[in-house]
Amino acid sequence: MIFEDADATGLGEDARLTAMWLWTLSIGGSASADQEEGEEEKQKSSTGFVLEFDAARKIAQGLGAHLEGLQHVVEVKGDKARLLPVNERARHLFGKEQEQIGKPKKKARKKQMALFAVLEEAEKAGAFGELGVPPAGETTLDQVHQAMILFGAGRAEAMKRFLVDENVGTDGKFWKLAQSLSALYPPGTEEKRWVDGVLARKKGLGF
Repeated sequence: MIFEDADATGLGEDARLTAMWLWTLSIGGSASADQEEGEEEKQKSSTGFVLEFDAARKIAQGLGAHLEGLQHVVEVKGDKARLLPVNERARHLFGKEQEQIGKPKKKARKKQMALFAVLEEAEKAGAFGELGVPPAGETTLDQVHQAMILFGAGRAEAMKRFLVDENVGTDGKFWKLAQSLSALYPPGTEEKRWVDGVLARKKGLGF
């Protein structure tokens, strides 16, 4: 149902968990943090997608995944588990090592750096190669999120090189997952807008 015309088994556990998580929320399995607060406007800038920890654990178990091994995708606090919004994954996705692009001070940890700043730090640290693009992430989900962040930061040329020169866009699984996430991300969120922006470039890039 989620991966129409796609082989879900060919995708990593992080992608399958993300899709099932968002699908569970879409059918009323739990409320996102924003919805619980009743602030519709706030949802436009996603703070993550929250499930009861027990529900999240069951989803992960059903997929053969372990939440403790997916800390770069999920944050667990008490009886709640939060699927991280894409902008909070920027530090994980860009840069050779997290230390190379710097860590925010403890006081400022709650304030995520703007995407522009994260990308600029990654470039200064040499994380972007000679072509001016970041190395492709290890998983399909990482690669889709990288493209989404480049789009969200207005780095259209870098996104083009990432998809074309790094051959990320030649993998059918990339576009299948992007299409699935487009259908699953809630309307009005940055994630929905960014992934739709990436998909809109597909034909123009020759894929």
